[in-house]
Amino acid sequence: MFWLMSAPPQTIGPYTVLERISAGGMAEVYKAKQLGVDGFERLVAIKRILPHIASDPEFIAMFQAEAKLAVQLTHGNIAQIYKLGRHEDSFYIALEYVDGRDVGALLEYSQKRSKPIPMHYACYVIARVCEGLDYAHHKRDKDGSPLNVIHRDISPPNVLVSYEGEVKLIDFGLAKAASSSIHTQAGVIKGKLAYMSPEQVRGEKIDQRSDVFAVGVVFYELLSGKRLFRRTSDLETYQAVRDCVVPSLAAENPHFPKRLDEIVQNALAREPKSRFQTAGEMQNAIQEFMFRQNLHCRGEQLGEWMRRIFQSKRSKAPAKDA
Repeated sequence: MFWLMSAPPQTIGPYTVLERISAGGMAEVYKAKQLGVDGFERLVAIKRILPHIASDPEFIAMFQAEAKLAVQLTHGNIAQIYKLGRHEDSFYIALEYVDGRDVGALLEYSQKRSKPIPMHYACYVIARVCEGLDYAHHKRDKDGSPLNVIHRDISPPNVLVSYEGEVKLIDFGLAKAASSSIHTQAGVIKGKLAYMSPEQVRGEKIDQRSDVFAVGVVFYELLSGKRLFRRTSDLETYQAVRDCVVPSLAAENPHFPKRLDEIVQNALAREPKSRFQTAGEMQNAIQEFMFRQNLHCRGEQLGEWMRRIFQSKRSKAPAKDA
C-alpha cells in the first residue's frame, strides 16, 4: 500500500514536532519536545498511527495494547513509554527519545567497509539487549502474575545505540502478553522475516526462546558483517530460516574465538530446546566470554566510538575503529 508523505504536523497533543524520524507501513515516528514551566524542556519520540489505518479498530486495539504493555516495562535497556494519547482522529505514543542510531546503521557501516564492527562492541550491545529482554520476559503485573511478554520483532531497527553508549530495545508493538486481548490469527506471520525463528515462520506457537533466536541472528550479523538469512526474495528468505543452516564463524575465520562461535550457534539452534533457555543465560555466556578474553567495554567507550563513526560525517575527518 502506498500513501502520500505529507508535511509533519506542528503539534501532536501537547508536543511540538521538530522532525519526522521514520515512517513504516503502520505508524510514523517524530522527534518532538515537551515544554513546561520555567524553561522545562524534554525531547521525546512520538509514534503515531498512519491516517490510512487509523480507522482500523483491530490495529487501534493492538496499538493501545502495545502502550499498556510497554508502560509496565521500566528498565535501562528498554525505551520508556511516557504517554498514550489521542490527537485528532489518531492515537499516539510518546516515548523516550534515544539520540543515536539503530543496529541497522551499524550493519550498513560494517558492510560498506567489508568488515564487522569491533568484537567487544558487538558483545556489549548484545549483552545489553539480552539483559533488557530477560527483564521483559520475566516481568510480572501488579498482582504477581507473569505478563508472558514475547517481543516477536527483535531486529536491527528495533535495537538503538545512543551516542552516549546506551542500548535500548524499542517497539513491543508485536509483543504478546497473556493479559492482551489481541491474538494473532492462526497462520498469520508477523515481524521481520529474516529475524524470525524457524518455529515462528512455520506459524507454530512460540515462547521467549524465539526472541533468543532473533537476538542470535542480530549477533551473528554484527560479528560477521554479513546477513544470515536475508535473500533476494521473501520466499527464499522464508526457506533459509526454515532450513536454519548457520555457517560456523570459527570455520570461516581461524582467528575467530571458538567459544564465541559456540555461543552464537547455541542461540541459533533450530530447535528451541537446544538453545539458551533464557536471554539471561545468553547474557551470562557472553559476559563470561568477555571476561575470559579480557574484552573490556563500557558504555562510554561505545558512545565515543558511535560519535566518531557517525557524527564525524559532519566533518572531513575519517572515522577510525577503537
